[in-house]
Amino acid sequence: MTEIGHIGDDLAVMKLIARIAHLADTGELTDYAECFTEDAIWELPVDSGVGVAPQTRSGVADIVQGARERRDLGIQGPGSNTRHVVSTIDVEVRGDAATSRAYWRYYGHTDAAPELLTMGQYDDTFRRSGSGWRLQQRRITRG
Repeated sequence: MTEIGHIGDDLAVMKLIARIAHLADTGELTDYAECFTEDAIWELPVDSGVGVAPQTRSGVADIVQGARERRDLGIQGPGSNTRHVVSTIDVEVRGDAATSRAYWRYYGHTDAAPELLTMGQYDDTFRRSGSGWRLQQRRITRG
């Protein structure tokens, strides 16, 4: 693949990472679900900053259920006044598979005086599908 092709894939993966964050904060869960492969895995450690228990979610329906539960707790989603901020993204594409590492920060009280509640790292794997890149696995670490 040419250098231009790699840049296009890198950018598409970075845009997907951003889209997942935006949809978690303010989007529809039906759109959120489209960001994942059917066999996706989401690994979330304990988070004392927001009171989320450790969990591993498997498959799109289970991942969306986890997002729904966080919305029900008021710690994510429209009206929660929270934001995921993702930066320092490094992507490596190999054919129809890709990996990335990114740092993230999670803020609360964004409607007044934003407060950094927790931060950490995403280690992700992606797979290219007929409709573009999809997240296959996310391992979240804190700190």
